[in-house]
Amino acid sequence: MKSKQTCVVTGGSRGIGRGIAEELGRNGATVVVNYRSSEAAAHETAETIKDEGGTAVPLQADVAEPDEVDALRDRVHELFGPIDVLVNNAGITVDRTFANMSREDWQRVMDVNLGGVFNCTNAFFEDIGDAEHGRLINVSSVVAQQGNYGQANYAATKSGLFGFTRTIALELASSGSTANCVAPGFVETDMLDDVPDDVKEKIRQRIPLDRFASVEDIAGIIRFVACEDSEYMTGQILAVNGGMEW
Repeated sequence: MKSKQTCVVTGGSRGIGRGIAEELGRNGATVVVNYRSSEAAAHETAETIKDEGGTAVPLQADVAEPDEVDALRDRVHELFGPIDVLVNNAGITVDRTFANMSREDWQRVMDVNLGGVFNCTNAFFEDIGDAEHGRLINVSSVVAQQGNYGQANYAATKSGLFGFTRTIALELASSGSTANCVAPGFVETDMLDDVPDDVKEKIRQRIPLDRFASVEDIAGIIRFVACEDSEYMTGQILAVNGGMEW
């Protein structure tokens, strides 16, 4: 069934975010492709959606900046009215061992990965609660569940999404809207391409399905969580990691 929802995907120009935006678009949703600096990639993502018969627009905003997020919301409302689905996907890494991690390294990741989720959820919370099938979807990581060497800041933010998601689910429940969290494993994106081959092989050996996730693997799960069929599922952490233990 084709969706008629209006969806905002933060960090929607590249990697997993782009896959999510395109998957929602090809299934009938109107998609706002949010980006911070990858303007060309965001426009390309929106054009891909439109070429497949969908509706999409790229809109710039740094999710770590509340004023920019509020301006994003106002522009979305001007174009499409209230939204139905918010996918909090935007995130960054600043990897250091804890002994070498500065307060600035810690805070920058906090500002984007948790602060950005607060800013965007705060901006669109009323929309989601009022929507007939309102959906808040937070994108976490297997790193939140297992930890990862050199990523104390990233793991802390991504595990923080678990408590945030469950709490917002309780607060949205009376409206019939839902909040869920998807925690992908290791996904074939540009970020994984930068990992040395020997390290990637060690990671792959820990995955029972014996392969990394494709972007489509994750985007398909997000599409299900966003659609009407998921209406009795809320407050859940969906581990999409090929069977890795946590």
